[in-house]
Amino acid sequence: MTSLRCLVTGATGYIGGRLVPELLDAGHHVRCLARSPEKLRDHPWAGRAEVVRGDVIDPRSVGEALRDIDVAYYLVHSLGTGSGFEDRDRAAARIFAEQAHAAGVRRIVYLGGLTPTGIPVRELSTHLRSRAEVGEIFLASAVPATVLRAAVIIGSGSASFEMLRYLTERLPVMVTPSWVGTRCQPIAVRDVLRYLVGSATMAPDVSRTFDIGGPDVVTYEEMMRRYASVAELPKRLILRVPMLTPRLSSHWIGLVTPVPRRLARPLAESLRHEVVCEEHDIAAYVTDPPGTPIGFDQALVLALQRVRDANVVTRWSSASLPGAPSDPLPTDPDWAGGSLYEDNRELDVEASPAALWRVVEGIGGENGWYSFPLAWAVRGWLDRLVGGVGIRRGRRDASRLRVGDSLDFWRVEEIEPGRLLRLRAEMRLPGLAWLELRADPDPDTPAPPAADTAADTDHRRERTATPARSRYRQRALFHPHGLLGHMYWWSVSPFHAVVFGGMARNIARAAERQAPTPAGRPAGRSASDPARGAEAPHDNRPPRP
Repeated sequence: MTSLRCLVTGATGYIGGRLVPELLDAGHHVRCLARSPEKLRDHPWAGRAEVVRGDVIDPRSVGEALRDIDVAYYLVHSLGTGSGFEDRDRAAARIFAEQAHAAGVRRIVYLGGLTPTGIPVRELSTHLRSRAEVGEIFLASAVPATVLRAAVIIGSGSASFEMLRYLTERLPVMVTPSWVGTRCQPIAVRDVLRYLVGSATMAPDVSRTFDIGGPDVVTYEEMMRRYASVAELPKRLILRVPMLTPRLSSHWIGLVTPVPRRLARPLAESLRHEVVCEEHDIAAYVTDPPGTPIGFDQALVLALQRVRDANVVTRWSSASLPGAPSDPLPTDPDWAGGSLYEDNRELDVEASPAALWRVVEGIGGENGWYSFPLAWAVRGWLDRLVGGVGIRRGRRDASRLRVGDSLDFWRVEEIEPGRLLRLRAEMRLPGLAWLELRADPDPDTPAPPAADTAADTDHRRERTATPARSRYRQRALFHPHGLLGHMYWWSVSPFHAVVFGGMARNIARAAERQAPTPAGRPAGRSASDPARGAEAPHDNRPPRP
């Protein structure tokens, strides 16, 4: 196969983050266009791909990113971004098509949505209508285009799979809208990636849409029943209620699943109409190996295995939700001449920095936040009620984090393995917030020697008898927006001793329970034994402007 130079937009998202390694493994050179290149820094393939900063609505950065590119993948869209997103999608697509033509790009590959047959465009959901329009813009451009149209994508971490999974697992009895009886043709994410990679080498005279789907045509009700069977759950009782509109359904989905309401609504609206492939012409250009396309049940098995093995490569929440705070943590305390409130905690821990770091990096998701679970749950519910992401997004991986990962209602802004974890809040707030957790060596504990030899036996014994120590530092920061932001901080600051103080103490205890004793047994202390060291008094006063 000829090696091609490929540009991938949306590499921080669900499909883009999986496509890049597939293209690399196929022998292609890959360049990624990202608004925040640092989010790609910790991906396993980061050292093999070129990453440039830019935005699809900025013609200059798009033009520079497309220089010397053969095939350009357009994998961005404004799903769940509120009013005006159709205009933004339209403008971005036109910029991309114009710049691709100017740069001499040979092909544009776009992944869109499968639209129903015989339904006027005006009756489609805004989500499907916008994605269809973007595809038409590319097909009308001077650059040959491959427009792949898919319905429900089944894969570990996809929004459609997470919605199906949580609805089925959490609700043994479901009152459902009438659209659960609408037929659709789901496709495994592995097949989507295979078709995307194969589209790069299509002949120059091919410029058209291709419907892509798996071999099964099913209703959403059947999908839930088959999921229950594959996951070995008891049979689900499903009751249809015709008055449940997509808008009401999105509220219900938002309450039951980690998928936020503003993302659930376009997903629900897209299921109102039957979306079934009219053709499978893609097979003439991208050969289907034996056993493909993958059937629905097998796609579920593969996705569930990834979840159970904690091997989810990307998730629907990998891409930042529009409207979420994106400002980096200010290094100047008088940032922009405004106020920056801080809550600081510091504890000495009878465990090594490595043991402490394991607890820090494992925070959130199923492991929780180590203090007052009810308070965190209530804050998550309140966030969901006002359209935020809530606290149930969980983690991509149970023990490892990387920059850009979503973590409940936080996002990893910076991580220095073994030392620093900085989270940026994506909950609805009258300001910007960060939470910083550090695992530092205890300054009073001498550093261990660089290496041991057989002659160091006595020293090794002496050193082993002295338990390792570390220092845990925790800092919460808040930059208020206006008077409401100041009022918010002062209203919640009385609870910080319980929430943040409890978090610091419990993280220290968890690390000490994991730490080995001189005899090789886990260290620990009773629940009544207070954390060693003292919490640094926190100062609710903002610095002087």
